[in-house]
Amino acid sequence: MGTTAFRLYEGELGLRLALDQTAMTNDIDIASFERLSLALGDSVSPPLQEVFDAFDFAPIPSADRNRTWRWRQASTETMIEFLTPSFEEAECLCDLPALGVSAQSLNFLNYLIADPIPAAAVYRNGILIRVPRPERFAIHKLIVSDRRKDGPDSLKARKDLLQAEYLIHVLSEDRPGDLADAYADVLSRGPRWREHIEHSLSRTPITRERLARAINGD
Repeated sequence: MGTTAFRLYEGELGLRLALDQTAMTNDIDIASFERLSLALGDSVSPPLQEVFDAFDFAPIPSADRNRTWRWRQASTETMIEFLTPSFEEAECLCDLPALGVSAQSLNFLNYLIADPIPAAAVYRNGILIRVPRPERFAIHKLIVSDRRKDGPDSLKARKDLLQAEYLIHVLSEDRPGDLADAYADVLSRGPRWREHIEHSLSRTPITRERLARAINGD
């Protein structure tokens, strides 16, 4: 379906993370390209709404009463969100006809979900999914940290930066070529992209140094 679940599995890199580095919400983010959903001209069966009802997920009202893009499970507070890349300045709600849901469009998301890798979610016999590449996840965290609406010094922004810092540290030693390629890619996408990256790297000089080493092959 061209969808990507946002989860970074430690097994992909063989990592052991400290508690503050693994702290996360119960959110499950699912991403799909709006244009791909329109082109497919297909639908899921059974409908996602029926699946959510079966697992006691209730829709969360949005500003647009005709569109639902988030569901929450009352017993666990787990929230499922549907996202799609925005190629315009404004971020808005869009329809994903192939999935029968709406999605929140986000700038810079297209970079994160490009070229995903296969993974397995640990549930019953396992579920095959696709997740972002770790090097793209790390670089994207630098962008997200600077874009937080409550500011780059907020708790979530600091967590973003900490996750990026740790992943870049590991990748600079384990997969420096992949990291260098992902970094070069994001810098080539324009001044807005470079500005967010620069702001975040100015707050973590050690990460800037590790990226430089990866690029130079040190």
